[in-house]
Amino acid sequence: MADLKDFAEQLVNLTVKEVNELATILKDEYGIEPAAAAVAVAAGGAAGGEAAEEKTEFDVILKAAGASKLAVVKLVKELTGLGLKEAKDIVDSAPKAIKEGITKDEAEGIVKSLEEAGAEVELK
Repeated sequence: MADLKDFAEQLVNLTVKEVNELATILKDEYGIEPAAAAVAVAAGGAAGGEAAEEKTEFDVILKAAGASKLAVVKLVKELTGLGLKEAKDIVDSAPKAIKEGITKDEAEGIVKSLEEAGAEVELK
């Protein structure tokens, strides 16, 4: 019985690559179709799936305005749609989130713009 538990633990801890190799071996050498091996894939994916998921939402955090504070305030105003006073308050209270829950491409574009304006920015 202990051997079966050890075997089950080994199956659950397989990486996706190892599960794919196992499915190939089961099909080629034992004639077991991949649909039957999907149970092993599901078990392996459930254990490590959460850690392997790619992040889809990002936050852009302004860490510091840098030397060109006025340019950064104008850019924050433009990016957020806030008024000048609100944008200045965000820049003055750095570190502060500029945008939250946005796509990777949008976040990278904002980070690039802010860095070009002289700000110190973090992507989370």
